[in-house]
This record gives sequence, C-alpha cells and structure tokens, in this order.
Amino acid sequence: MFFQPDRLHFFRPLASKHRAILVDCVHALYERLHGPSADYAQNLTRESLRDLLLPVVQQARLALAPDDEAPPDLDFSLSTDSDDVQSTAAVIRALERDGWLEKFGDRAGLVSAYRFTRPGKLFAEAFWTLDRRSARTRQRNVRSCRNALDAALRNLDAYDLVDAYDYAEKVISDLSENVDYFQELVRRLMQEAAETPWDGFMEFLQRFETEFKKQLTADSVERHRQVIRDQLQRLQQLPPDQHRKLEAQLNDIARWASQERVGTSTLDWLLERIEEIVEAACTTKHPELIKAMSVYMQRAAAIVQQAVMLRGGQRKQAYSIAITRTAALAPAAQQVFLEQLGLAIAPAALRLLDPAAFKLRGASQRRRALTVTAQPRISEAARREAAMVRAEADAFALSNDDVVSRIRAELQLRDRPIRLSTLPATTATEILNNMQLVEAVRSARDPALRVTKLPAKLVNAFYAGDDYQIEITQ
Repeated sequence: MFFQPDRLHFFRPLASKHRAILVDCVHALYERLHGPSADYAQNLTRESLRDLLLPVVQQARLALAPDDEAPPDLDFSLSTDSDDVQSTAAVIRALERDGWLEKFGDRAGLVSAYRFTRPGKLFAEAFWTLDRRSARTRQRNVRSCRNALDAALRNLDAYDLVDAYDYAEKVISDLSENVDYFQELVRRLMQEAAETPWDGFMEFLQRFETEFKKQLTADSVERHRQVIRDQLQRLQQLPPDQHRKLEAQLNDIARWASQERVGTSTLDWLLERIEEIVEAACTTKHPELIKAMSVYMQRAAAIVQQAVMLRGGQRKQAYSIAITRTAALAPAAQQVFLEQLGLAIAPAALRLLDPAAFKLRGASQRRRALTVTAQPRISEAARREAAMVRAEADAFALSNDDVVSRIRAELQLRDRPIRLSTLPATTATEILNNMQLVEAVRSARDPALRVTKLPAKLVNAFYAGDDYQIEITQ
C-alpha cells in the first residue's frame, strides 16, 4: 500500500502554496543525484544539499509575488522577508518530513548523507523527464524487446524474458503517448487557428527529425514484428529440459506472473502475452499513430494555406482602401493624397494589358475542346486484356477463412496433428493452399489451432521451406 505511516503526507509539498518552488528543488536534486552529470563518487551531505538548493530558492524568491487570497501554509512558509538560508532549510525539512528525502550513513566520510526515497525518486524522475522531452529516446523498446528475446535464446536466462515483457509493455505506452501528443496538437491548432501556431508546428518538425522518423523506419514495430514472432516460436519449441529450467527460473524471480497467468505454464503465458502486445501495437496503435499524424498534418496545412490567403487578401485590400479614401476627400485634398501615394509606390512598375489580346473563342473552337475532353470508347481488345488481368489476379488469391475451414475439417477427419509436408500438392489450388496455410492460421487468431515449426525442411517439386505441424488443442 502506498500511503504507509512514513508517507501519509507524501503529496503535501505538491499541494502547498509554494509548490512550484518545491518542484524546482526536486528537479535540481534529481539532476544532481541521477542526471547525466551526477557525481556518484560524492554523497550529498547536509552542507552540499544546502548549497545545491540555495540558488534555486533564491531565484524562486525573487519571482515570488504577494498572494493575499491564497490561504497561509502552516507546514511550509516562504516569504520575501525570510532569510535565504532559512528558506532553504525549510525546503529540506519539508521534503524529509513528507517522505521525499531520507538520511543514510556514509561510511566513507562518517557523516549523514541524503538521498531520494524510492517513491520520491520515481516522482522526481517524472518531473525531470517532462522538462527533457527532446532528449528522451523513444520507441527503442521494440528493438530492446527483440534483443532481450535474442539474449534469452542464447543464454536461457529468465531475466532476459522478463526484460522482453517489460519492453513490450512500454511499446504500447510509447505509441499511446505519441497519439495523445498529436491529438493535443490538433486541439491547439483549433484553439489558435486565428493566430497560426507556428511554434507548435516547428516543434513537431524538430521532433519528427529526431524521433518520429526513426520510429517510423528503423525502430518501426512493423519492421521487427516477424523477427519477434520467430524468436517467440523458437522459445516455445525449446527442448523439455531447457523449458523446465526456464520455467523454474521464472517461477522464482517473477512470482507476479505466476499469479496473473492463465494456464499451468508461466513461460508459455509470458511468451503469449509478449506476442499479443506486439500484435496489438502493430494492428491497433501503430495505425492509430499514423492516422493522428496525418490528421495533424492536414489541419496544419489547411491553416497555413488559409493564413497565406488572408495575407494575400490583406495586400489586395490596400488598393480598395486607397480608392475609398480618395473618393471621400475633396478635389484639392485628393490631389495632395494622390501625390503622396505616388511617391510611396514610385518604385513599383505598372503595366497595362492590351484589350485586343483578349478574344472570345468561336463556336468551332468550343466544339473542338469538347471533342478533346470526351472520354474515349473502350475497345473490345482493351476489355479482354483487363478481364485477363483480373482473372490472373484472382487465380492466385485464396481467402484465409476458406483455408482455415479446410484445414479444420481435415484435422477433425483425421483426428490427429497434420504435417504440412503430408498435405497433397498436385493441383495449383492445393499448392497455393499449402503455401498460405501457416499465415492463414496465425492470422485467424483461433486459440484452438496451433502451428508448430518443425526442425525438418519441406522440399518438393514446387517450393522449399520450413515444415510445420498443425493441430487442434481443444
């Protein structure tokens, strides 16, 4: 349970009157303890902690404005009349009292040092990450999942499998966060359409170059999808002794999986969950991200085009305004105004078109244009050629549902597993059915049908590849 006796008031600093100052201090602490420039050789003593937070508090107090309407904070007070050192000490006491910081003994220096508590570090990391969005590596979890599965195959280590499961879960969260990002950009576009929000568009272009371009190419979930499938299948086909070894390790280090699993095997459940998450990312979240990005680009292009048109209309409107003002003036004032206007536009060159250059087309010319734009008549040979192209395309297209129905009927008739190499391959339809069978069964997502890759190879007169075994598990 989160709200234990030592952190009953954990969120009190975030709800205080001066919460912005406390968040800045937490951000500076995380940068010092766990950021890229953290000094792990020196622990954070009381003096070094005070020296670290003192400039943050001083800068915050300079920007502190009097707020008479806000209720006074009895637990943490920071006013313009207090001393900088006293204010820093109050910040340290508040963070330590409410469970953000804790003391520990530094054996090397024989002094007491400070560090984040575990919940304090987790929330401080969230604040620190929000300010470093452009520095985060995004969507590398797909590649990390693939590498972790590869390491699990090489080392037969359950920790690599748990890492792969963790990376697979983060794939969904990364894609969901990017979808939310584009939806927020679209909402901002609609709210600021009158002012043409260039800042948001330039931020998107920068993130696309550094983040989204790799996410849609090198780190695309679609690119690594088949490799992850093959790795999961190889892990499912491990020898019995290696399977039992991994199962025992998982039951020892991942007891949460033993409680959440469906079935008797933790290893099989974990591999199935990784496959389901990757498939969901490919079929649902990845297309949703593409759609959200497309919607934002369409809206942004429309608003930019509208802004350009409005700017061009404003330039043309200047001539109408000049004519209106000239008509409203007296003859003497008109002469003065036109002379001033002429001096202003003197650098401009004015050219008039010859009215004789504009001629209306005759009736014969109009008829000739209609004959050019009329649709040509389709010949019998063109119809025959199009019919042959459609027939050739349909000849090599089989429905996945029909393929699954035929193999299910065959399995029920034989009442035993069927190897792909034992299926008949005498006609073109049978050959196409065999070549499409494995993918059709996998795409059907029928839990009763199971496809297992065999170590033997399938070689016949028409094609060569891996042999598979298809069976009904229920």
